[in-house]
Amino acid sequence: MAYDLAIDGAPETVAAGTSILLKHPSIGGTDPIDTGFLRPGSERAFVVSTRTTAREVAEKLSHYGVDPDRTGILDTLSIDRGYSRRRQQGVHYVSAPDDVAGIVDAVEDFLAENQSRGRLSFDSISELAYYAGEDAAASALAQLSELVAENDAVGLFHVSPEVHENTALDRFERACNAVIELGADGQMQTQF
Repeated sequence: MAYDLAIDGAPETVAAGTSILLKHPSIGGTDPIDTGFLRPGSERAFVVSTRTTAREVAEKLSHYGVDPDRTGILDTLSIDRGYSRRRQQGVHYVSAPDDVAGIVDAVEDFLAENQSRGRLSFDSISELAYYAGEDAAASALAQLSELVAENDAVGLFHVSPEVHENTALDRFERACNAVIELGADGQMQTQF
């Protein structure tokens, strides 16, 4: 069982159960990678956003041609920023940006609803660490990677290396079994 990818420089497919750590500068440049992860295939996708609101995520997905009918969004920020949390199909919320248990539960629910197949994009572990602390973020990443493996799903987890000590980065890498590293110059290295 494998998932198609449409990410330049990465393998064309990746085995079910794979968690990919996407290391990139905090200035961005990751939209083509993230949407190249989400766009292929017919399985459902779930975007956990600790960096932008559901509205901003939906705009990005629309711009890059990601099917909104098969993509759910977990917005962790709207409540913190005082935005309304209007009920919309496919959009879910947690109580606060540091609600690690709520985030993990929402991902577990998504995988259960989709018969243990699906794509998970988490943007970003670094932002989760900002709100909940590095230990909680590392624990969440380990739990989510286990869920990805147990459910034959595939996950892409964003992290900005410049805001973490090497010990934290090592923990993040150990929780995943593949790495995509995007340099400030736009060059990409992969370890699959």
